[in-house]
Order: sequence, then structure tokens, then C-alpha cells
Amino acid sequence: MGDYPSPDMTEVELVDVLKALGDPVRLRIVHTLADGEPKPKTVDGWGLDLTKSTMSHHFRTLREAGLTRTIVHGRTHAIQLRRDELDQKFPGLIEAVLGEK
Repeated sequence: MGDYPSPDMTEVELVDVLKALGDPVRLRIVHTLADGEPKPKTVDGWGLDLTKSTMSHHFRTLREAGLTRTIVHGRTHAIQLRRDELDQKFPGLIEAVLGEK
């Protein structure tokens, strides 16, 4: 398997981030990732009734928009919100999207 590159944060555009967050499933994934800890990319761990291919599509969309990174350890894949980088580039955005104070 190849790498799962995330765009450099200098290339991440607000419109792409908002477009990715506009889908309710992806917004729910981001809520789950909000604590900043990597989460396994297994289908059954997300509480969503979706197929593996559909989950992969959502994970890829979030990664390509610059919201997440995929961490690969052998055959294990995890996904992590790029919270610190996003907060630095778009101050208050993730907080607002997640309804945090």
C-alpha cells in the first residue's frame, strides 16, 4: 500500500475545508476526532451504518481537504484531526464548527 499524503497546510484552502465539513457524515467524523487522538479506521468503530468503501470515501475527502492525516503502522491505519495546524491557519474555525466554547 502507498502513503496517504495530506496536503501541506500552506496549500489548504478554506473553501475546501468547508466543503468537506458540509457533509453530515464527515462532520460527525470530525466531531469524533476532535480530541486530537488518532482513531482506528475500522468501519464498526464509528457508530455509522456505512460500508467500508463509503467510509473510505469520507476519510479520503477529509484528508484531501487538509482536515486529517492518516497514520499507517504496518497493516493498521488510523485517522487524526490536524487540529493544531487547522487552529493556527483558521483560528476559531474548528471550535465554531464543533460548537465548542
